[in-house]
Amino acid sequence: MQKFVSSHPDWLTEVRLPAYTPDLNPAEGVWANMKNGLGNLMARDVDQLAVIVRNRLKRIQYRPALIDGFLAQTGLTLEPQPPQRPKCWPFNLCSGVT
Repeated sequence: MQKFVSSHPDWLTEVRLPAYTPDLNPAEGVWANMKNGLGNLMARDVDQLAVIVRNRLKRIQYRPALIDGFLAQTGLTLEPQPPQRPKCWPFNLCSGVT
């Protein structure tokens, strides 16, 4: 993968994230929103619970502003800006300069 990434610097930007970052994962907001209303429900069995969860997820699906909010909560965007390179790049003339 690293070879592929380094061979396409003109159009591909690699952004490394920590291994476990729930605050950068929009799905965490989806699950938190969905579970918020499940606390007081009582399902007869797992099948009924699955139906309820599917119904709640479908409600979220048809609320684009809510989905945008889950993404905004992370601070991420769908069109990330490439990281800013130091002015001395690409010759690495600023090595040792802090």
